[in-house]
Amino acid sequence: MSTLLLDGNWLLTSPQHPNINISCALPGDVHSALISAELLENPYLGCNERDVQWVGESEWHLERDFNIEADLLSAQSIDLKLEFVDTLAEFTINGHHVVSCSNMFRRYSVNVLPYLKPGQNNIRIELKRADVEAAARAKRLPFPVPWAVGNNQIPHMNTLRKTQCHAGWDWGICLLVSGIYQSIVLEPIHQTRLNRVHTVQHWKEDGSCDLDVNVDYDVTACSEAPSTIEIEFDNQIHHLSVNMSQLGAQSANFTIHVANPQRWWPAGYGDAHLYPLNVTLNQHQITKKIGLRKLELDTSSDEIGSAMTFVVNDQAIMAKGANWIPLDALPSSHTPESYRRLLEDAKAANMNMIRVWGGGMYEHDIFYELCDELGLMVWQDLMFACALYPSTKEFMKDVELEVIDQVRRLSDHPSLALWCGDNEVIGAIGWYPESKTNREKYVVNYDRLNFMLARVVEQEDPTRRFWASSPCNGELDFGDAWHDDNCGDMHFWDVWHSGKSLDAYYSVKPRFCSEFGYQSWPSLPTVKTYAEESDWNVTSPTFEQHQKNGRGNSIITEMFTRYFRFPNNFDNMLYLSQVQQALAIKTASEYWRAYKNHCRGILYWQLNDCWPVSSWSSIEYTGRWKQLHYHAKRFFAPQLATFIEENDVVTLHLVNDQHRSVALSGVVKKIGWDGTVIESWPIETTLTADGVAQPWTLALDKSSPQTDYFLHVELNDQEQVLENTFYPALYKHADIQKSKIEWNIITEEGQHYIELDCDKPAHFVHVEFDGEGRFDDSSFTLLPKSISGSKRKVKYIGDASSDALQSGITIYDLRSTY
Repeated sequence: MSTLLLDGNWLLTSPQHPNINISCALPGDVHSALISAELLENPYLGCNERDVQWVGESEWHLERDFNIEADLLSAQSIDLKLEFVDTLAEFTINGHHVVSCSNMFRRYSVNVLPYLKPGQNNIRIELKRADVEAAARAKRLPFPVPWAVGNNQIPHMNTLRKTQCHAGWDWGICLLVSGIYQSIVLEPIHQTRLNRVHTVQHWKEDGSCDLDVNVDYDVTACSEAPSTIEIEFDNQIHHLSVNMSQLGAQSANFTIHVANPQRWWPAGYGDAHLYPLNVTLNQHQITKKIGLRKLELDTSSDEIGSAMTFVVNDQAIMAKGANWIPLDALPSSHTPESYRRLLEDAKAANMNMIRVWGGGMYEHDIFYELCDELGLMVWQDLMFACALYPSTKEFMKDVELEVIDQVRRLSDHPSLALWCGDNEVIGAIGWYPESKTNREKYVVNYDRLNFMLARVVEQEDPTRRFWASSPCNGELDFGDAWHDDNCGDMHFWDVWHSGKSLDAYYSVKPRFCSEFGYQSWPSLPTVKTYAEESDWNVTSPTFEQHQKNGRGNSIITEMFTRYFRFPNNFDNMLYLSQVQQALAIKTASEYWRAYKNHCRGILYWQLNDCWPVSSWSSIEYTGRWKQLHYHAKRFFAPQLATFIEENDVVTLHLVNDQHRSVALSGVVKKIGWDGTVIESWPIETTLTADGVAQPWTLALDKSSPQTDYFLHVELNDQEQVLENTFYPALYKHADIQKSKIEWNIITEEGQHYIELDCDKPAHFVHVEFDGEGRFDDSSFTLLPKSISGSKRKVKYIGDASSDALQSGITIYDLRSTY
């Protein structure tokens, strides 16, 4: 089929800026085009953010010519197909208005055949100002609807169906971008239009699966002769004859029996097997990859309250992962390569679930395709976050069409595990003066929208659960899910926002924690990408411009004083902030995993950054792994060994998430700061499938300070080594000895390693390289060879030479910070 893509260079102009007449690449955004033309400073550098706001305060026009072959005009229709149109856009072809777009999350299709001519044609897009339209819509509302004050820098974004964090967030730059972020397609239609292919799985008691393949199509020209739908699945081709005698919308279905299905499993539980599915009707083809798997969300009542456990292929899953925000504040940078790198890094840290947060966007197809491939389950918020939203007929109808479009687009992805109505909108009713003083009105307003969302999702995808909001205590239970830990999903922010110490994580045992987090500053190599050396100070103008949480820097530095001796220079402040962040998330994650009869889901805030910034992310905007991400690789591993202190007793908890038994053997050591092994205890045990064990305990003598030793465990099951360290005293009170760390680069079979040794134990040893690449481990306890039996080898993953590594590596450790 002669589909025409209007990708490439368009002419970009603005009625407010008559001197601008430049090329703009589509798919892409206006800001990126202006940066490429050197008409806009890079908004990520220095304090440039405040100087680029004129772009969002302007209208923009895009225009280009294209050719149409005369024979294409014989089609019954030529569909203009649009996705990811951001946001207020008027399309004209040859001077004729063809479609108005006003919802970034809608999919638009319109027949433009009447406006086309053979040869050269012209298409024009007028992008209107989002801020002006948002204010106008707010004025027309029957009563005030509070917007995300404190996050958005531009008012009333909640009236627009646009990525909410484009107007800024407490980790996000304010760039009110506009553009088209998916190919603009002209598709000729001859006789039939293939609209949609969707599948439903029916599992049998004998383990086989019937796959219903449902095909929705339009007949645009009647024929007495039937047409044939060709369905190719698992290297077998099936033919389905369809009647062509009636115009309009039609549907057909075919059932394929799979006797011995290879199942799709989340990462860590098995292979994420995918079956290719190709459906063809009159040369129009839809291609998908189908994962055969059973999925349910168990929320049954139990002795604690009610469960919240994802069950895949009849096995309970421990969901482990992080929250996802948009990949980049500049949509032109949303490349397949960037998606792959970030999602592969999530899997490399033993994650199996990603939550697509409701203040961002329904992601591009490549995101879900990669999650399918990598075995990453997707918790999919609908796009509402931290504000209240209108419930007018106009708004509701627009959102209904949006949700229909998105559920139909995404429901065949095996990775998609849950539809969630919003992020924190229930809670937001209690945040704003208008809704606090007239709560009943705003609860009804919320319910109108949320009930419609539930109805549409359940109608379009009955195979998955709709979860009203995150956090939420459960069906029609809108209690305090920030503190109630016996049911539903929880957002626990007492340590960051409420300023509690890390042991506050021990005060709750969530059934599923879908948000909790702690900030750090970026690494020095990332800071170098946006700040001049004169601004290498956490209270400099540039650094504060790149800290969007009002109290963020104060919280980080105040927490230093509780646990650590204050760092002695800027580099070490950055390093120590990442140690502190890692400890916070590690403390919560390991405790909750140890009590897996309570908790079956841990998603920390957040995986990624959309620009270089101080934030809660575990991967910096540059792609560097923070220390948290290295720790996540360990505390999310299928098997975990962790020390937990409760009631003056420290207990070794062993956790096994896999549905097989695991034999472990090793030793717990009590080690003095000088490296003397004071005492040791052999450990040998077998963990049951999906089980936990506590094979060792030690009573702490609280009558004397516990400052002269630490505990270290090392266990192995012949395939992996489990390690962890416990510090019975605050780091600032411990007499940690200075350690001479020796390291060098070795190369074995073309692979570079950093080999490390020390004369005294070194803590939170972090290997940082100022070039590209990462390591297979970092931020660990380094024991002298005399204790561990060998030097520590860390694999470098990247393309740098050994000389570049030698000159570009910095080794940090805790004692060297003061």
